[in-house]
Amino acid sequence: MKKQCVAMLLAGGQGSRLYALTQDVAKPCIPFGGKFRIIDFPLSNCANSGIDTVGVLTQYRPLLLNSYIGSGQAWDLDTHDGGVYILPPYQTAGEKGSWFSGTANAIYQNIGFIELFDPDTVLVLSGDHVYKMDYVPMIREHLAHQAACTISVLQVSMQDATRFGIMNVGEDGYICQFEEKPKHPKSDLASMGIYVFDWKKLRRYLIEDEADPASSKDFGKNIIPKMLAAGEKLWPYRFSGYWRDVGTIDSLWDANMDMLSPTLLNLFDESWPIRSGDPICPPHYTGQNARVSHSIVSEGCVIEGEVENSVLSSMACVGPGAHVEYSILMPGAVVEAGARVEYAIIGENAHVAARAHVGAPPDGTDAWGVATCGPGARIAEDACVPPHAMIYAETEETP
Repeated sequence: MKKQCVAMLLAGGQGSRLYALTQDVAKPCIPFGGKFRIIDFPLSNCANSGIDTVGVLTQYRPLLLNSYIGSGQAWDLDTHDGGVYILPPYQTAGEKGSWFSGTANAIYQNIGFIELFDPDTVLVLSGDHVYKMDYVPMIREHLAHQAACTISVLQVSMQDATRFGIMNVGEDGYICQFEEKPKHPKSDLASMGIYVFDWKKLRRYLIEDEADPASSKDFGKNIIPKMLAAGEKLWPYRFSGYWRDVGTIDSLWDANMDMLSPTLLNLFDESWPIRSGDPICPPHYTGQNARVSHSIVSEGCVIEGEVENSVLSSMACVGPGAHVEYSILMPGAVVEAGARVEYAIIGENAHVAARAHVGAPPDGTDAWGVATCGPGARIAEDACVPPHAMIYAETEETP
């Protein structure tokens, strides 16, 4: 069945820079913004853009992610002639098989899947970005400029440009050079890791790259530079909306805090809904002495203490006399009576016991940093967890 465009969503990364939060779950499945998981954003973008065939490439800790995606019904991606397809690494008869060894190799291993739909273009997405984007204008520009590849770029400050892959553009408007995290950037156009490829050309480059023993099998490091060297037309698609890479503790915390400002990321836009596969919960409850200000409170939460400038996911609980500020409570997180949580991320089903203090500056100083309690971790009564701390489920922080 022929499709104009097939989306391939890279969702197999370990997310090692999120440490305890990805100990047992793939990064795209991490809870975000109270109601969502990170992968909800690219899946919703595909559905809203009319792209109904999406291959999700999984690898690291895929069980929860696979279960969460299911048939794709939550994102209206369960049509009879399209849908969401889970694509783990596999081997065929006579082959040794291997894990995905890079972003390009992940697509290479699924050439057979893509060819089932004989697409004109392939949209390659990352599963760890938070943003709202209509992919149709990008595909239109790609076709209009007869590009082999179109790369979505975001204008950043020259100071921040050193942290990104930077696209330098020639007088004709096409990309003429790609620099990975340059010390002295020549341009402020940062790659967002979103690509539209002409499928026939991409297929050829994937096969050639796979045969290169020196290649790291990566789009940014190998495929894009090889296309440029061969004189292919690469077009920059300028994106001006909200976009965040949430691959670190600080960036994940920052993006959640951005949710408290609807002007940054408007989730009330009925024309572009962000759908979620999370289960339906009972209404949230605030007790007689509870106080909640400038916060997101999701279904099933029970609040009897104080919550300020925070994001609470479903079924989170804040006990009497407890205080939560500038923090993220993921689904099922519990903060018991008298505990204090500030500038922290409390993972799924993690437990902060009575009178504990998470995110407390050491020795009364003003040191700042996000403290993190991984899923299922337990903070003991009266414990003091300093900024930047990383608590795993198998350990219990003691006073």
